[in-house]
Amino acid sequence: MPCFFIAGALVIPRLSILYLWLMTNWFASVFGTVFWPIIGFIFAPTTLLWYSVVDNIYAGTWGTFQIVVLIIAIMIDFSPGTKKRRKSAE
Repeated sequence: MPCFFIAGALVIPRLSILYLWLMTNWFASVFGTVFWPIIGFIFAPTTLLWYSVVDNIYAGTWGTFQIVVLIIAIMIDFSPGTKKRRKSAE
Protein backbone atom coordinates (compact mmCIF):
# COMPACT_ATOMS: atom_id res chain seq x y z
CA MET A 1 0.00 0.00 0.00
CA PRO A 2 2.75 2.56 0.72
CA CYS A 3 4.12 1.93 -2.76
CA PHE A 4 0.83 3.14 -4.27
CA PHE A 5 0.97 6.29 -2.13
CA ILE A 6 4.53 7.05 -3.22
CA ALA A 7 3.73 6.37 -6.87
CA GLY A 8 0.68 8.64 -6.68
CA ALA A 9 2.67 11.42 -5.02
CA LEU A 10 5.25 11.25 -7.80
CA VAL A 11 2.67 11.20 -10.59
CA ILE A 12 0.21 13.89 -9.44
CA PRO A 13 2.50 16.95 -9.95
CA ARG A 14 3.40 15.67 -13.40
CA LEU A 15 -0.26 15.13 -14.29
CA SER A 16 -1.02 18.67 -13.12
CA ILE A 17 1.75 20.07 -15.31
CA LEU A 18 0.55 18.03 -18.29
CA TYR A 19 -3.03 19.24 -17.82
CA LEU A 20 -2.00 22.88 -17.43
CA TRP A 21 0.27 22.68 -20.45
CA LEU A 22 -2.36 21.14 -22.73
CA MET A 23 -5.48 22.99 -21.54
CA THR A 24 -4.22 26.47 -20.58
CA ASN A 25 -1.51 28.98 -21.38
CA TRP A 26 -0.20 28.82 -17.80
CA PHE A 27 3.43 28.20 -18.80
CA ALA A 28 3.50 30.40 -21.91
CA SER A 29 3.70 33.60 -19.88
CA VAL A 30 6.27 32.19 -17.44
CA PHE A 31 8.85 30.73 -19.79
CA GLY A 32 9.75 31.98 -23.23
CA THR A 33 10.98 28.58 -24.33
CA VAL A 34 9.84 24.97 -24.08
CA PHE A 35 13.16 23.81 -22.62
CA TRP A 36 12.65 24.83 -18.96
CA PRO A 37 9.16 23.36 -18.52
CA ILE A 38 10.38 20.03 -19.92
CA ILE A 39 13.39 20.01 -17.57
CA GLY A 40 11.10 20.94 -14.67
CA PHE A 41 8.64 18.21 -15.65
CA ILE A 42 11.38 15.60 -15.53
CA PHE A 43 13.48 16.68 -12.54
CA ALA A 44 11.53 19.15 -10.35
CA PRO A 45 7.78 19.16 -10.97
CA THR A 46 6.73 20.65 -7.63
CA THR A 47 9.24 23.48 -7.98
CA LEU A 48 8.07 24.14 -11.55
CA LEU A 49 4.46 24.34 -10.41
CA TRP A 50 5.27 26.71 -7.55
CA TYR A 51 7.42 28.94 -9.76
CA SER A 52 4.59 29.24 -12.26
CA VAL A 53 2.09 29.94 -9.44
CA VAL A 54 4.25 32.79 -8.18
CA ASP A 55 4.59 34.21 -11.66
CA ASN A 56 0.90 33.92 -12.58
CA ILE A 57 -0.91 34.56 -9.29
CA TYR A 58 1.53 36.71 -7.32
CA ALA A 59 2.63 38.64 -10.45
CA GLY A 60 6.23 37.48 -10.05
CA THR A 61 6.66 39.11 -6.63
CA TRP A 62 8.96 37.06 -4.42
CA GLY A 63 8.26 37.71 -0.75
CA THR A 64 9.12 35.70 2.34
CA PHE A 65 6.16 33.34 1.95
CA GLN A 66 6.95 32.60 -1.68
CA ILE A 67 10.60 31.88 -0.91
CA VAL A 68 9.74 29.60 2.03
CA VAL A 69 7.32 27.58 -0.12
CA LEU A 70 9.93 27.44 -2.91
CA ILE A 71 12.45 25.96 -0.47
CA ILE A 72 9.85 23.39 0.64
CA ALA A 73 9.12 22.52 -3.01
CA ILE A 74 12.83 22.07 -3.71
CA MET A 75 13.16 19.83 -0.65
CA ILE A 76 10.19 17.73 -1.84
CA ASP A 77 11.67 17.36 -5.32
CA PHE A 78 15.23 16.54 -4.31
CA SER A 79 14.81 14.73 -1.00
CA PRO A 80 16.08 11.16 -0.91
CA GLY A 81 13.09 8.92 -0.33
CA THR A 82 15.17 5.83 0.43
CA LYS A 83 17.00 6.91 3.59
CA LYS A 84 14.66 5.09 5.99
CA ARG A 85 14.59 1.97 3.85
CA ARG A 86 18.39 1.71 3.81
CA LYS A 87 18.58 1.83 7.60
CA SER A 88 15.87 -0.79 8.08
CA ALA A 89 17.45 -3.13 5.51
CA GLU A 90 20.78 -3.22 7.34
